[in-house]
Amino acid sequence: MNIHTKYHGEIQVKHEDIIDFELGIPGFPEERQFLLLPLPDNHQFAILQSVLTPEIGFVVTTPYSFFPNYEFILDDSSKEHLELEGENNIQVFVILTIQEPFTKSTANLQAPVVLNGTKHKGKQVILNIPHYHTKHALFTSVAEKG
Repeated sequence: MNIHTKYHGEIQVKHEDIIDFELGIPGFPEERQFLLLPLPDNHQFAILQSVLTPEIGFVVTTPYSFFPNYEFILDDSSKEHLELEGENNIQVFVILTIQEPFTKSTANLQAPVVLNGTKHKGKQVILNIPHYHTKHALFTSVAEKG
């Protein structure tokens, strides 16, 4: 099937590539199907694109490239919801807020997107960890300047 996207224009997608977010994403409860689309020539970032609404595409990255000590324990309810069986099929992404210049962009470490890559299920998890916030600077030099 063909869909329109925010950053990639019209693309053809396979139904098996769609990730199901049964509960939607906070703030977007009707958006329940997404695709993870790589950015051309940039393997560090991707777009979490709504299948339903072309204008909804979140820039995401794996947090571990920028925050190597990032960790959290996924609650049992989320594990069950995602049908996780072990850790082999888990993918973790964080949504970015893109700024100009790009070096001022931030990552939402308080609400990671967790995917079961095998079962194509996703959930944005809200963490209750005091030192994780919605706007962490991606680049250390920016973080040091405040």
